[in-house]
Amino acid sequence: MSELVTGEAVALELRPARLPSRALAVLLDLLVGVIVYVLVTIALVASTASLDEAAQFAVSLASFVLIMVGGPIAVETLSRGRSLGKMACGLRVVRDDGGPIRFRHALVRGGIGVIEILLTFGVIACIASLVSARGRRLGDVFAGTLVVRERVPVAHNGFLPPPPPWLAGRFSGLDLSAVPDGLWLAIRQYLGRMQQLDPQVGWAMAERLAADVASRTGTPAPQGVPPAAYLAAVVQERQAREARRAFGSGSTGAYGTQPAQPPSLSPAAAPAAPPPLYGSAAPQQAQPPTPGAGPAETREPERPGTGFAPPS
Repeated sequence: MSELVTGEAVALELRPARLPSRALAVLLDLLVGVIVYVLVTIALVASTASLDEAAQFAVSLASFVLIMVGGPIAVETLSRGRSLGKMACGLRVVRDDGGPIRFRHALVRGGIGVIEILLTFGVIACIASLVSARGRRLGDVFAGTLVVRERVPVAHNGFLPPPPPWLAGRFSGLDLSAVPDGLWLAIRQYLGRMQQLDPQVGWAMAERLAADVASRTGTPAPQGVPPAAYLAAVVQERQAREARRAFGSGSTGAYGTQPAQPPSLSPAAAPAAPPPLYGSAAPQQAQPPTPGAGPAETREPERPGTGFAPPS
């Protein structure tokens, strides 16, 4: 991953494209350009048959420059850094600060690309990409651009574990307006990867993040609540508020609190509770007596017999 800093001092983590994918994209672009050039040349030969050899050569050279040099420059400018080969390979040309390129960037890349790709058959471009830490050729260095991958494999650590049920809705009155987006991002990254961390390191990180959230909200974490469970509950509360703001005050689905279980379930038929995810078990709550229990559940003790028999 390559860390780029935008004009707003925001760090972006992008994955630079390496030599194999870039070479494949260039080959596809050259193949398309050659096909278009051959078709245009056939049309020009048929239409300029009455001209002399010098005029035909000038027209052929102009068509070559326009198709093989001007074509890629125009396509990258109009598509914001995506030529046909880059679209097929999932690549894009961006500026050093992560923004979209403009005409001057595409012009510099295309002009230097004539020397390092067309005239030298890509030898200079391959050497420059291998030497560069981010796989940039000379055109990218002089233009201030970078080719990055748009199709990044989906990470398996994007699942955020839900908070314990006994914490659902407990922080509904918490003021979360002062918590910055950077801290929310750090909390989400921690919750998604806490199962992969060392227990002591993960606990220390959770304590630091919980302390930061408590300092921003002005309310300390409840006593006895694990910091990771506190962070998960606060994130769920923020998601519930965003869902209510976006979809109204109706049901929030997966972002809101879970509905309570119906009281008709007996303790024997109740589903088993999942193991705790945050290093501390939930406090046990007293189960109220089940209303409407059958006679098998409220069986009274048998009374001793008296020997009395009713008359027939």
